Amino acid sequence: MSTLALLALEDGSLFWGQSIGSVGRSVGEVVFNTAMTGYQEILTDPSYARQMVTLTYPHIGNTGINTEDEESSKIQCAGLIIRDLPRRLSSYRSKQSLGDYLCSQDVVAIAEIDTRRLTRILREKGAQNGCLAAGEQIDENAALKAARAFPGLKGMDLAKEVTTAEHYEWLQGSWKLDGGLPEPVSAAAQPYHVVAYDYGVKRNILRMLVDRGCRLTVIPAQTPADEVLALNPDGVFLSNGPGDPEPCDYAVAAIKQIIDAGLPIFGICLGHQLLSLASGAQTVKMKFGHHGANHP
Repeated sequence: MSTLALLALEDGSLFWGQSIGSVGRSVGEVVFNTAMTGYQEILTDPSYARQMVTLTYPHIGNTGINTEDEESSKIQCAGLIIRDLPRRLSSYRSKQSLGDYLCSQDVVAIAEIDTRRLTRILREKGAQNGCLAAGEQIDENAALKAARAFPGLKGMDLAKEVTTAEHYEWLQGSWKLDGGLPEPVSAAAQPYHVVAYDYGVKRNILRMLVDRGCRLTVIPAQTPADEVLALNPDGVFLSNGPGDPEPCDYAVAAIKQIIDAGLPIFGICLGHQLLSLASGAQTVKMKFGHHGANHP
């Protein structure tokens, strides 16, 4: 027997559908992603913290779930919104269904809604605050009230919420078809030492740096620059992450000091925005984020 679910947007739009995850309620910023594959990587990407992700491709879940494709230790987004969850999954790598995966991590999710209509709303009006509810008794007025009460991501420092608690080393390279995930390489075999600030880093970014000869020391977001410089790295990497860069004053201050020290430094996503702020630029929240993939 299916469980009812509702997505309510702050503009008053209501989408009734079927629950494919946990029973409960979640609030966040509703965004869309146009990638055709990679739903597991999207779910576990810390950049989606406090966001509910709409996947525009209609069939999601057909290849199941496996531990090798996770970008972090858990599902990071506030909810999942899709058109259709296939009843059958097919992949030799699959260990679990998408529905079971969502339930096991207490994530609210909805299917059987018009994601094309939802995407048009988000495209025309911009990212919307929303409430996703699942269960037998759903109060649509309460869901609308919860959606409108969500303060939005502007001004939210989420990097310090998703970052690692401790320093750690990373030496594992990328997944390969003929062997899966490899064993960690020898640190002595890697010619470059890179310190990676974790503002919500994805594992595959770390793996690709290892592929290119780097041994990585991953550090918490609020690590002072003096500790980084004491490690005497060849370069510093500023990771992706969620939320607004402007409240991350600790990061901007550390990056300024690292720039002044003359170390090579580069950033991706939130890290690039923080590097821009440290260099004197300003950031502006886009009407809606551009989320997708550069391959099918």
